[in-house]
Formats: sequence, C-alpha cells, structure tokens
Amino acid sequence: MSSFTPVPAVGLASLTTLGVGGAAQWFGTLTSVAHVQEACAWAGDRRVPLTVMAGGSNLVVSDRGVQGLVVRVAIPGVQLAWDGRVLRAGAGAGVCWDALVAEVVAAGGWGAECLSGIPGSVGATPVQNVGAYGQEVSQVIEAVEAVDRGTGEAVTFPLGECVFAYRASRFRSADRDRYIIVGVRFGFGREAGAYTYPDLTRELAARHVQRPVPGDVREAVLGIRRAKSMVVDPTDPNTRSAGSFFLNPVIDRAVAERLPELAGGEIPPMFPAESGRVKVPAAWLIERAGGHRGMVAGRAGISTRHTLAIINRGGATSDEIVDLAVNLKRRVVDRFGVSLTPEPMFAGFGDDARMTFLQKVEG
Repeated sequence: MSSFTPVPAVGLASLTTLGVGGAAQWFGTLTSVAHVQEACAWAGDRRVPLTVMAGGSNLVVSDRGVQGLVVRVAIPGVQLAWDGRVLRAGAGAGVCWDALVAEVVAAGGWGAECLSGIPGSVGATPVQNVGAYGQEVSQVIEAVEAVDRGTGEAVTFPLGECVFAYRASRFRSADRDRYIIVGVRFGFGREAGAYTYPDLTRELAARHVQRPVPGDVREAVLGIRRAKSMVVDPTDPNTRSAGSFFLNPVIDRAVAERLPELAGGEIPPMFPAESGRVKVPAAWLIERAGGHRGMVAGRAGISTRHTLAIINRGGATSDEIVDLAVNLKRRVVDRFGVSLTPEPMFAGFGDDARMTFLQKVEG
C-alpha cells in the first residue's frame, strides 16, 4: 500500500513565477524516484488526473484550479566529475537549473554557459529542449531518466531516443502525459564553441573579452538577461512572467518572403532552420502587428523590456493572461498569416476554446 499522502486544496499561484491560478484538488512534493512511483500509484488507484509541475517558471495555471493530483518533482542531488575530456554530471529533476550551470562553469565545463539565468529545474529542461544564445540543452544531454506513469517502471532514454527538436522533445509531444522525468545525465566539454548570437558577441566585446572562459560567457549572458528582466528578481515586476510566451515561428521560405510587403517594406531578421525553412523572431511579428513593450491589458501586460514576456502586473487572473496572449496571436495571424505557438505549459483549462486557438499550429 502506498505511503504517499497528498494534501488537499493547495494554492498553486505562489508556486509559479507568473503568480496566477487557483488550487490543486490534491498536491504533493516528490523527493525520490520511489516517491514518484507512489504518487503514480495513488492517482491510478483513484482514477484521478495526474498533473506534473517542476519549478513553475513555464506554467500557466487556470483560475479554476486543477482537478486531481498535482505533484511537484523536487528530487535533489548533483554528481559532477571529469572523465577525460568530458565533465559528466548527473542531477535530480528538482535541482535548480541555474545552480547546476554555475557548478559546471566553476568546474571549467563548456556547453551550458549560454543557458545561464534560465529559471526552473533540471527536470524541465529536456521537456522543451530549453535554449538560448545559440545553445540548446540537447547538445549536452546524454540521457534522461524517467518513470512511466502507467506502470511505475523506471526507464532511461539515451539522447537519440529523446526526439529533440526546436523547443520540443518526445516528452512534450508524443509522450507528453506518459513519463515523469526524475533525473538527467549530461556531458560537458573542455573547449569553447563558437559564439555567433549578435547580442552575446556585442556583450562580450563591450566587456573587452576576447578569449572567454566559461565564467565570462555566463556573466555576459546574465547581464543580457537582466537587462531584459529575464532573470527572476522579486523586486522587478517585469519578471512576474512565464518567460518568453511564444516560440519563434519556423516558416516556409515563401511565407517569409511575403513578410516585408505585409510589414510596409521592413525586412525581418531571418535565421536558417531545418528542411530549408527559416526562423523569424516572434517579437518582430508582434511589434509590427500592434503589440509593444509596456502594453497594458487590465492587470496583465507586456514587459517594458521584452516583447515576448506577458506579465502579471499585480493581481492578474489567468483569464487576463490568456486573453492577452490570444489577442497577440490573433493580431499576428491577421496581419501576417503566421501562427504563433505558446511556449508555457497550461494546467486546469480543460476544453477552453481559447486554448484550442492558442495551441493550434497552422501551415
């Protein structure tokens, strides 16, 4: 018999960086693989939905709360050691991601320095293949450890079985509700990669860094992110968000070539993507469709420093956040015919028609 005993009626807003949403019908914090397996059995025995949250930095919770069992995976522990020219790391899913990056950087490892300052936990990073400034976590992941929700079996997925793509993985698509990630194994290098992201190269030049060590790049990235209010800071209201709300869309080249005409002759930044397609900044599209930094929509709004961050201006509801997101997506569709895809996860919204529109990918 399971010893897992969740707590009823726990508010979730305070467990997210956005700070909106209602309560979980049942809630539990999981600190071991065995605890995860017990929670899966508890929900299965009672035939109630099981919702998994990590650090709460990429989550929008409905004002109506979440039915069933909500669990927060907080498995601790970091093992870090050099193996020849590879710095191998194993981390529990509940470890703070940025704390792990700081340890890797301090040990002289390369490969995650551009991912500094990203909020949330280690276990969340493979789900959407987090990335920034030219790096993605999939470039350093060796394996993902998980528990099958249905069977309680512990399974390990080597890199090649994770099906990573731009802000995507099997854990967010085909197997979205099948596995709970409990740990991740990484391999970091001894040598720096090439840095080509314009913001980062400018920041390094401004700091007069010509041959950076990992710590130089980390500090440069943190500086850039702080300037955009993308490092969580309780004193900065712009950080009361779920991070970038929309992914940069990857579109056919023919669609991209029509954008300047639709934007009054202005040419958008374009970056090569898979299958001959191109990636266009979502912020550029939003701004030319009438959205802007500092935009106010009731108690929700857009950050004054970052167009992609929808913020809780104080006392916002999840409905206000979602309504603003729908408004911005509709503006971009109407002007450019490009459909933006939200980056955060959503919990408790059920069959809300706004969710259908927000999550639909056209073309």
